[in-house]
Parts: sequence; C-alpha cells; structure tokens
Amino acid sequence: MADQDDNPKSHPSDNAQKDPDAWISGDDPMTGAQASYLKTLSEQAEEPDAYEESISKAEASKRIDALKAKLNLE
Repeated sequence: MADQDDNPKSHPSDNAQKDPDAWISGDDPMTGAQASYLKTLSEQAEEPDAYEESISKAEASKRIDALKAKLNLE
C-alpha cells in the first residue's frame, strides 16, 4: 500500500498555482471570465491599455495578477 504522503489527493494545493507560461492551454484565447475581470481591473487601475481582446489565457492571467497587485487585491 502506498504511503499517504505519496497520494497527490492528500495535498491538492501543492501545485494549485502554476506558472501561466507552463499551461498547456496558455496559448488559447482568454476566457470570457478573464476578459470581463481584466476589463474591470484595467478600468479600476486606470490602465486601459492593459486590456486587449486578442491576448492569450496565459497573458490575461499575468495581466490580471499585475493589476491585482497594483490595486492591493491580493
């Protein structure tokens, strides 16, 4: 029987934060939820250029993280 510590389900948050550059689907277009959130954050941060409709999921995630940090939302 395998040791409980070897079971990834026993500590699922170990890899919960993955670098967007490592995402398999990172080159896909950003999701609707990302677009909406990024648009809102860019307006709140007064950085309208942070929002672009044609960016990837990975790039949207990075921009969202940067804007959240700027707005002290983390």
